[in-house]
Amino acid sequence: MVYFVNGERTPLLLRVVPNHLHTLASRGFGARHWQAILLFVGMMINYFQRVDISAAIVPMTQSTAGAPYYSWDLSDKSLILSSFFWGYVVSQVPSGLLAKRFGAKIVLGSATAIGGVLSFFHPMAAANGWESVCVLRVLTGLVQGTVYPCVHTLLAKWVPRTERGFLTTGIYSGAQFGTAVILVTSGFIFESSMGWPGLFYLSGGLSLAWALLFFWQAADEPATARNITKAEREYIESLTGSNSSSQSMPVPWISIFKSPAFYGLLAAHCGFTWGFYTLLTEMPSYMSKVLQLDVKSNAFLSSLPYFAMGVLCLVVSPISDLLINRGVISTTTARKLFNSIGQWGPMTCLIGLGYMTADEKTWAILLLTLAVGINAGCSCGYLINHIDLSPNFAGPMMGVTNGIAGVTSIVAPLVVGAILTEEEDPSQWRTVFFITGAVYLVCNTLFVIFGKATVQSWNEPKNLSSTITLRNHIENDSKTIAPTTDKDNRF
Repeated sequence: MVYFVNGERTPLLLRVVPNHLHTLASRGFGARHWQAILLFVGMMINYFQRVDISAAIVPMTQSTAGAPYYSWDLSDKSLILSSFFWGYVVSQVPSGLLAKRFGAKIVLGSATAIGGVLSFFHPMAAANGWESVCVLRVLTGLVQGTVYPCVHTLLAKWVPRTERGFLTTGIYSGAQFGTAVILVTSGFIFESSMGWPGLFYLSGGLSLAWALLFFWQAADEPATARNITKAEREYIESLTGSNSSSQSMPVPWISIFKSPAFYGLLAAHCGFTWGFYTLLTEMPSYMSKVLQLDVKSNAFLSSLPYFAMGVLCLVVSPISDLLINRGVISTTTARKLFNSIGQWGPMTCLIGLGYMTADEKTWAILLLTLAVGINAGCSCGYLINHIDLSPNFAGPMMGVTNGIAGVTSIVAPLVVGAILTEEEDPSQWRTVFFITGAVYLVCNTLFVIFGKATVQSWNEPKNLSSTITLRNHIENDSKTIAPTTDKDNRF
């Protein structure tokens, strides 16, 4: 069976890459790998901007190395930690649409640079009161809201399906490594002559430096990239499933919001966000108040879970790709399996963590590390499911799910603040961990029931029979995606 595209007779499902081009392009270091490195570093830098306040909130409210500190109560701190997400939620969908319309490169680069400038003003804002810090965190959230929609838009153009798990997970693991780096170095910065303000100055400087490099070296798609071979360009374009005219295609919002698979994805995204950001924002306080660790130990141990998650992301992603590409399991099964590991595993760890005390520091730190580290499974689950469902609209879809999930990022710290009347009380922390575990349980169950990983019919207009994308009615999941012989090329 064939489709006709632009008058040409084309094999079903996709334009097949000739074997010699596929072999040349899929091996060795290429332009797509350089783009992936740029985005990996960009994820790290952008997470410096969003995580620095979580690390700095402890020394900002207690005397450390002569740096200024402020008498903010628990409610004030909860508002500061959650205010980032007030702006973050608002900018998600507009960011996805801007990236689709004008290109993700200019949107992401500009937003990172603006966020870097805002970082420089945090110490000054703190001196004016916690309300000023909240205003800056809202503005930082507005520019940070561009990150995931823009990166997803770029991934849909740059990452072949055969490498989707590894390259996508590798790029997004920059979030975990960025979190870990900022947490592990923050203790030394806090005790240096710079004090906690130095953390914001370093974040700002690195953000501006990366933005300049990104403007110089990045490209919105292979067709506009410098230093890319023809073989690699054709290889990428034939295996991404993203139509070259997608910038001018209207987003099929009605079809998206009628899709059960979209709601399964949304539930998984919300579950991950609630759990991840509850631990991200509250872990330093838990280690300081319950486990009674000093600032430097707190900073180092708080970083361990994110190093673990970053490393595990690089472990699980090639396993996921291997299982899919060899036809061991379908793409849909792989997404559900790894997402279940990434949410139900941490759920179990948090239940155990609820019974830890200061006398059981080692076990508590181990469970915290596992609770965050095992989240790595989600990087091969819901996180790349947007591209599975619709390569052409992955950016706008990410804007919607990340925006709605971002509401949980606002609610979670406020719920924690309402529960924790005494931060030193382990029983109150137990309630926090149990609620987080319950969210993981419910949200991933919905993903298992409703989730899919096949391209949906609304990925392209009804009058366009492009074969660059996979069709929903074909179960390509169980097939080896990369053709290697003439027989394979016939599909």
